[in-house]
Amino acid sequence: MDILKELRAFCPWNQQEAADRDALLALLEGGQAPYGREDPAHWTASAWVVSPDRRQVLLAYHTLYDSWSWLGGHADGDRDLLAAALREVREESGLEAVRPVSRDIYSLEILTVDGHEKRGRYVSSHLHLNLTYLLEADPAAPLRCKPDENAQVAWFGLEEAVSASSEPWFRKRIYSKLNAKLAGFPPRT
Repeated sequence: MDILKELRAFCPWNQQEAADRDALLALLEGGQAPYGREDPAHWTASAWVVSPDRRQVLLAYHTLYDSWSWLGGHADGDRDLLAAALREVREESGLEAVRPVSRDIYSLEILTVDGHEKRGRYVSSHLHLNLTYLLEADPAAPLRCKPDENAQVAWFGLEEAVSASSEPWFRKRIYSKLNAKLAGFPPRT
C-alpha cells in the first residue's frame, strides 16, 4: 500500500477532506511517515462498516470516549491501513467475515485526541491522521465486545447511528458525511 499515491488519487468530498488531504500530503511529501504511536501525530485506520443493503452501520460503545462510535485504531507500524482497519474491526467486534466494499480510501480526517488515562497511564494529547475505509458485513453474524476498549457492539439504522454518538463534532462532521457518501455505493443483493 502506497499511502502517498492513494492520497494523491483521493478525490475530496468536501472542504474538510480537501484541507485534511492537503495537510496529510504535506507531511508525507516532507518525509514524515508517523506509523507508530510515539509520534504526537500518527496514522490510524477507521471503518464505516455497513450492511450489504446499506441500511445499517456497525458501532461500538467505546469506554474511553463514553460514546457510540465507528471502529478502528492505530496503525502500530502497519503501512497497509486497509489491513489495519480490517484487523481493528475483527478485534473490536468479533466479526470474521468482513470485507472491503472498495479498497480505496473512503474518507479521511485529522482528528484531535485529548489527553487521557489508558490502562493506568497518561497519554498526552495528540493527532490521529486517519484514513477511513468502507467495509461490509452481515448484521446476522455474531458480535462480541472487546472489554478493554468497548462495552457493546451493535448495528444501527443510518440516522440512528449518527444520533447515538454523544460527540457533536463527529455527528455533524464525520458520521453524517460517511452516511451521505454511501449514495455512491449501491446496495449489494
